[in-house]
Amino acid sequence: MASLKAALVAYVKEKYGALPENLWLRYPNYAIFRHEDNGKWFALMMDVEKDKLGLPGKDAVEILNVKLSDPILAELLVRQPGYRRGYHIARGNWISILMDGSVPLEDLSRWVDESYLATASAAQKKKMRPPKEWLVPANPKYYDIQSAFERTDEIVWKQGAGIKRGDAVYMYVAVPVSAVLYKCAVTETDIPYHRKEGPVPIPRLMKIRLLKRYPPDQFTFDILGREYGIFAVRGPRGIPTRLSEALNAAGEAADH
Repeated sequence: MASLKAALVAYVKEKYGALPENLWLRYPNYAIFRHEDNGKWFALMMDVEKDKLGLPGKDAVEILNVKLSDPILAELLVRQPGYRRGYHIARGNWISILMDGSVPLEDLSRWVDESYLATASAAQKKKMRPPKEWLVPANPKYYDIQSAFERTDEIVWKQGAGIKRGDAVYMYVAVPVSAVLYKCAVTETDIPYHRKEGPVPIPRLMKIRLLKRYPPDQFTFDILGREYGIFAVRGPRGIPTRLSEALNAAGEAADH
C-alpha cells in the first residue's frame, strides 16, 4: 500500500531524521532505517510473497519489521491479525507487520517508536527518557541560594548524575532552614566547570530557573520523613509519587 508506506517514511524522517536506505541491488524495494550514532537498524521495509508469511497467495505484500523490547508484548501481537513473527529476523523479539491496511498508520508509527527505543544506544536512551523530578540539597554554608533567588530567577548549580535538560528539581535548603523552598526547571546541562579546590567537587554545572516557592514550614525535614519516607537528602534523588503530587499542588509561582 504505497500511500501507507509513504506516510510512514515521512513520519520516520520528520521524527528521527532517518531516511530509507536501499542496501541490496537484488531487492530494490527493501529499505532499512538505522540509528545515526550506533548504526543499528530500527526498521526494515520489505515486499514478501504472502505464502512465505503463512498467508494464502503468491502475490507480494509490503511488511514492516520492527524490534520490541518486551517479549511478552511481541508474543501477544503475533497472535493478532496483521502481525507475524519476524521474517528473516526471527530472533530478538523482531516482528513483521503487514502494510496492507490491516494495521493503521497510528499503530505502525507506535511500533516504529518502540523499535527505535529498543535498538537505541545507552546515550540515546538517556536523552529520550521522559522528564524526571529530583530532590536536590542546597547547603547555606557553601552558597546562599535564598539571596540568589531574591536577585534573579535563574542560577547555575552543581549538576547531579542523571539530571538532564527539561527535568524539575526541588531545592531542599539544609540547616538552619531544613525544608524544600523552591521548584526549578533545568534549562541547560553539561556546562564545563574546572575548579578543583573547595569542599564540594564540581565537575560540571547545570542552569536552573525558578518556577515556584514554598513556605519554609510546609515541606520541612520532619514532614518529609514522617509523611513521605525521606530521611536524608545528601545528594540528588528521585521523588516519591505522593510527594510529587503534593509539591505540584502547593507553593506560589515565582514573581520574577
